[in-house]
This record gives sequence, structure tokens and C-alpha cells, in this order.
Amino acid sequence: QVQLVESGGGSVQAGGSLRLSCAASRNTNSDYCMAWFRQAPGKEREGVAGFYVGGVTTYYADSVKGRFTISRDNAKNTLYLQMNSLKPEDTAMYYCAAAWTGRACGGFWSLRSTYNYWGQGTQVTVSS
Repeated sequence: QVQLVESGGGSVQAGGSLRLSCAASRNTNSDYCMAWFRQAPGKEREGVAGFYVGGVTTYYADSVKGRFTISRDNAKNTLYLQMNSLKPEDTAMYYCAAAWTGRACGGFWSLRSTYNYWGQGTQVTVSS
């Protein structure tokens, strides 16, 4: 079992920045696919950014490319999401997810069904 705990959410004005953190309860340093998802009220949960730990490969949704950066600190077993140039449409609950895949995430990174471990979420609110 892997427990994931997110932190770093908050309220910011448009154009501002936040950094989300996701601490894993145990070592996820090989062949894990990890990702950040978000869910706004009344909308489906969508993949925002993904990270294949085994190959240090990153994936991004088109809506956040150039603004968000996903990274990982192996020593701390912590996944990050640096969010810059935030927009009101980025307002959502953000969730961290993980799964041992044994291979690169590839096109599966943004599918909810890829992941079997989820955090409780952290709220991000961006005001105009």
C-alpha cells in the first residue's frame, strides 16, 4: 500500500503561482507512474501532469503546458507540481495519484484507471 498526502493548495489571484506537494508513505522510486489530476465542481476528473519515475519522463495536458511543471525529489519520495501563471479555470481540487506500472506511463498517464493509489486532494482557487 502507498499512502499519498497532498499539500500546498490555497487561494491566489490570476497570474500567481502555487507549488503542490505529494508525499508518498514509502519508496516509489522505480517503475511507478505518478500524476496530478484535478476536478472542478460538476466536471470530470482530468489528468494535469504525469511523471514516470523509472525514466524521468513527464507528460502534460495541453491546457497547462508551459505553465505547470511536474517534478520529483527521490530522496523525499515527494512529487511536486509547480503552477505558474494561474488562471481562474485552474480552480479545482487537485489530487495526486500513483501506480506501479513496470513501464513508462505513455498514453495511459491521464487515465484514472491507470492509478490505484490516490491522495485526499488539496484545493486550489484562482480569483480573477
